[in-house]
Amino acid sequence: MARNIFLFDPVERFVAGTVGQPGDRTFFLQARTGSRITSIVVEKAQVYVIAERMGLLLRELRRSNPALRITSNQTSDDLPLEQPILEEFRAGVMGLTWLSDRELVSIELQALPETGEETEELFSDDDDNAPDLLRVILTLPQADAFAKRCLAVVNAGRLPCPFCGLPLDPNGHVCPRANGYRR
Repeated sequence: MARNIFLFDPVERFVAGTVGQPGDRTFFLQARTGSRITSIVVEKAQVYVIAERMGLLLRELRRSNPALRITSNQTSDDLPLEQPILEEFRAGVMGLTWLSDRELVSIELQALPETGEETEELFSDDDDNAPDLLRVILTLPQADAFAKRCLAVVNAGRLPCPFCGLPLDPNGHVCPRANGYRR
């Protein structure tokens, strides 16, 4: 089967969002340019890692080149994911690249292989047998807003237990710090 590469260069909107109740949420990344929308499923940990790595990249860019305009004057994008949400694939390998010649950030998310065998590398664009790929090119203000929204989405889940830090379940929480006794 031929590889699909979903390229958004430039992207108008790139956001993280969820469907479902805290504790039972499905995480999505969604890119839109014009009427073309691509949604992929990601794990909560992947959203967190993307936000953290994006934050590290932006901090390093601020440190090395203070003249770069990184933060945006626009308000944050708090709108929900665009409907309908049609999953293209589930993300596996992720890549984050600084395109210095264009002063843009590239995020690449490669689908989990259909064979179930995990890989730790991004395949080249020329490989027709490689898993599908979402490539999104962001300006620095877009990257900053994306990272902030990712952290907000991850932190919007269940509240942590004040004793052990594990998420509180609405059906009850067996806290390991209380030796398994319910409070």
